[in-house]
Amino acid sequence: MFVKICGITCAEDALLATALGADGVGFVFAPSGRQVAAPVVEDIVRQLPHEMMTVGVFRDQGREQVVKTVNGIGLRAAQLHGHESPEDCRWVAERVPVTIRALPVGSSDLERFDEFGADLLLLDSQEPGSGQVFDWARAAEIPPNRSVVLAGGLDPGNVGQAIQLLHPFGVDVSSGVERKPGLKDPRLMRAFIEAARAVVPDSIDVDQHTGQRPFNWEDET
Repeated sequence: MFVKICGITCAEDALLATALGADGVGFVFAPSGRQVAAPVVEDIVRQLPHEMMTVGVFRDQGREQVVKTVNGIGLRAAQLHGHESPEDCRWVAERVPVTIRALPVGSSDLERFDEFGADLLLLDSQEPGSGQVFDWARAAEIPPNRSVVLAGGLDPGNVGQAIQLLHPFGVDVSSGVERKPGLKDPRLMRAFIEAARAVVPDSIDVDQHTGQRPFNWEDET
């Protein structure tokens, strides 16, 4: 189970997420209460082990800027969280190691997800970043054979149920493990990661449909 802690704003939280066993950390470059500057992220990334999947989260910031930021500070993935077109997403995907396309449940773009050329689909609530849980039954709208990271209001109390119901490739959390916006709570992070791991053994880090990882975040150089 791929576990990503998003909305990281400081080295202490990134290092703690690493120590607790998270597979990825996300840094928000879009306007947000969790927005962080590129030089700060670059310094944090230098302190993390290579196998950590470091993700830059962008929203309608221009494809050239996305690629420049990701490659310039050594991130390993771009997460596109706005109204980026399939053409722009493919352009980014050709120039960065891993691309994650975030879409809200109910989006008409879910039907044409393959056109975006992304490695992963991050499925969020209809108000992305709100921390609200969506009706998980609506995940049935996703076309089959897609590698999905589930987001939207997850926390230590509900992540296990979400995994049991939807069998995603991974889970993504931000506000659900915070003591206040932008600062993580160590106990909540530990509880979230342990709850996610308890449902799916560590040995089953594969897509439930294809039996393969959509990318190898541990070995990629």
